[in-house]
Amino acid sequence: MLMILLAQAVFLPIALSPIAYLLGKRFGARSAWFSFVVLLYGTILTLLAGSISSDYIESYDWSPLGTFGLRADGLSIPFAATICILATALTVYSIPYMTHRISEEVSNLPENERKSAFNSKIGLYFAFFLLYTAGMYGAVLATNLIQFYIFFELMLIPSYFLIAEFGYGDRDRISFLYFLWTHIGALILLAGLLTIAFFSGSFDYAGVSDASIPGLVRGWVAAAITIGLFVKLAAFGLHIWLPHAHAEAPAPISALLSPAMIGIGGYALIRFLVFLLPSVYQNITFVIAIWGLVTMIYGGSMALAQDDIKRVLAYSSISQMGYLIFGISTASYIGISGSVLHYVSHGMAKAILFMTAGAIILQTGGIRNISKLGGLASKLPYTATAALIGFLVIIGIPPMIGFQSEWMIFSGAITGAFHQGSSLHLAIAILALVATPLTAGYALLTMKRVFFGKLPDHLSSVREASPIITGPLLFLASLSVILGIYPSIVNDRIVPLLWMVLGV
Repeated sequence: MLMILLAQAVFLPIALSPIAYLLGKRFGARSAWFSFVVLLYGTILTLLAGSISSDYIESYDWSPLGTFGLRADGLSIPFAATICILATALTVYSIPYMTHRISEEVSNLPENERKSAFNSKIGLYFAFFLLYTAGMYGAVLATNLIQFYIFFELMLIPSYFLIAEFGYGDRDRISFLYFLWTHIGALILLAGLLTIAFFSGSFDYAGVSDASIPGLVRGWVAAAITIGLFVKLAAFGLHIWLPHAHAEAPAPISALLSPAMIGIGGYALIRFLVFLLPSVYQNITFVIAIWGLVTMIYGGSMALAQDDIKRVLAYSSISQMGYLIFGISTASYIGISGSVLHYVSHGMAKAILFMTAGAIILQTGGIRNISKLGGLASKLPYTATAALIGFLVIIGIPPMIGFQSEWMIFSGAITGAFHQGSSLHLAIAILALVATPLTAGYALLTMKRVFFGKLPDHLSSVREASPIITGPLLFLASLSVILGIYPSIVNDRIVPLLWMVLGV
């Protein structure tokens, strides 16, 4: 059994997704517990694989494309564990949220057709949810270029349908915009990956050597990989799809799309540039740093200007990806380790905040405009507590995990600048530090306007959400604090690995 831990965690959600659909058609929302058990089982297997070895590998022959492998090392395990934990918690959260959302959708049908239509849609939702999670999970565990691309695209297709079928507003146009942008980015990435395989003679990560790629070609490969992944990361200029998709997706999908999926672009940047193309990586760190800084400032500035609570969080995600990109640019083991920890930090915080937004939408009858909210802490105390923790995490207040990731990123940036003897890199690091109050600005302002002040008359009857909503919220909030106090849970694996690769 121990030899197929990761294979089970990846392929069981795929294999069982049709069962989730059929159970949904038969039992309605109660079938969600089947998906919960599947994802909980995958979470346990992931944590078990990580506890067995710091470099746990499963390999299967995949001729003629090399080896199909699944690897839980110091880099992949924080991403994989975050995906599993968030997806499992969001399965529970989805039960009341999607029950309400789908009930709205079928309310215009004849009464005798509503139950059948509801059950069909809830089954479809959880089937796509399992496929979406499996795509993300498989991408971060892959050991083969084509394998990575297959899973990278697998997470796109079900997420497109989750937005198109269950989203709000002009969801058909927005889901197509999301699909078009991210698919084009993936195709650009694929061009880079195929070029690597052509010159290296191998699709396996272990068989790739950047020395085998001609110098000029190496630069174009790095550009293709960076641009393709920056689309997924919603870096400035390539971010157009994200505010629309996050704002109009149902809250559980926003809470997985923003915290888990977009950051996989950061994982792939580290895996492909730092590990597979180290020589060219050193030559483009300045460009990555500038791009990260601009993304950080732009996202934070736009978040300050929003009135829709989900759009605030969407632009916040752009800004937070700027931090992650900036950490990758440091060429320092502590800075890049900080980016990995920031993925975990952002994952926890933004899942909490999108879930909080969903709870507010549910309990207030669909209100999303911050200007129409206020004083909700007295009505939604558990939701308000979770939201405060989520905002404190992204601000980077100790002892939250966000503090740990941010000081590592900026420490790595300054260390890397001195090591390179670059005054430009040092100036960029200082500018990035100066830009951090933007996060505190939009976070605290949103918290104040939503939860404090006078309670509007139209919200006087609002009540706290059910425990099945607040339970996952408070679980993730508690985990954010625990990881902030004990960041070694993540750092003890990633720091030594990056030290061996970078030595700086």
